[in-house]
Amino acid sequence: MTASSVPAADGARRSPRVSVVIPNYNYAATLGLCLASLAAQTLPAFEVIVSDDASTDNSVEVAEGFDCRVLRAPRNGGVSMARNAGAAAARGDILFFLDSDQALAPDALENAVQLLSEDPRLGCVHGIIAAEPLVDDGPVEWYRTLHAHHWRLKGVGPTPTAYFAAAAMPRAVFEEVGPFEPALRDSEDVEYSERLAARYGILLTDRIVAAHDEEHRLGRMLREQFRRAQYLLPFAAAHRRRPGALRANSELGVVAALVTVGTAPLAVLVPALMPLPALGAVTFAAADPSLLAFVRRKRGIGFLPLFVGLHLLVNVQIALGAATGWVRSRFDRDFGAALGARGV
Repeated sequence: MTASSVPAADGARRSPRVSVVIPNYNYAATLGLCLASLAAQTLPAFEVIVSDDASTDNSVEVAEGFDCRVLRAPRNGGVSMARNAGAAAARGDILFFLDSDQALAPDALENAVQLLSEDPRLGCVHGIIAAEPLVDDGPVEWYRTLHAHHWRLKGVGPTPTAYFAAAAMPRAVFEEVGPFEPALRDSEDVEYSERLAARYGILLTDRIVAAHDEEHRLGRMLREQFRRAQYLLPFAAAHRRRPGALRANSELGVVAALVTVGTAPLAVLVPALMPLPALGAVTFAAADPSLLAFVRRKRGIGFLPLFVGLHLLVNVQIALGAATGWVRSRFDRDFGAALGARGV
């Protein structure tokens, strides 16, 4: 059965009904924008479900001001459990997973249904991040937004990777593949992608666009990158090697950033070593020239030095996080145990 039509009780065919599932934990600041974007869709959702993961802010009060159903978890269980709870309560033919810090372009739901209808081999279609932030909170947020938009746009097309921040899949496919791994609070997309891609096609499309409220505080942003990177080597490396797999950063850029920062203090003490950080910096800048060209077009040449500096710090955090994760996976049996049990 394709997503183009489903049988009705009287035997006629009808358009598929879309259930939007929004996992939420303490995103009251953006949840209203998220829900307002759904009210403006060219194809109205059949239902909107906010799966609140025991928020401690006023998220529930914000959600109750909109035409949606609110599920309240008794305790915080993470994004995977929140998505699973929302999917279990949904009654639609298509599940559209949307993060609560994103707002969809008006044609996103309509385009998702059309794409699934056109190719019954697709198990999931997911979208890109808009080039402008949902909420403009300064240069760190602009860095994150521009980088996220660029690498996703470069990856548009068939891919074995699905990101569920703004993603649609037939309900029947979700039931066949199974729920999100409840033990995972990070890298749940990668784990689910492995199961999904083994049975169905996945499409990253620029016809589904969502404005995202990225982290705007430098310290929190760097800590987030470090935490997520811990899953790269032990669990996500095999997936990243798949043809067409999505990558936010290149291995060359990560290594070059680490060389640049790691050798700079030595070069200060031993001037003869100055070529090392210089070579690392040049290699880092050359690792993704299209990214720098894009940033220059969007924000001007004056923003480039700040962007490159922030990008350098992020890549260093990724390198340190990946190394930490590799060590943890060797000595901590509980680290990523759910992934290991699945053989990912």
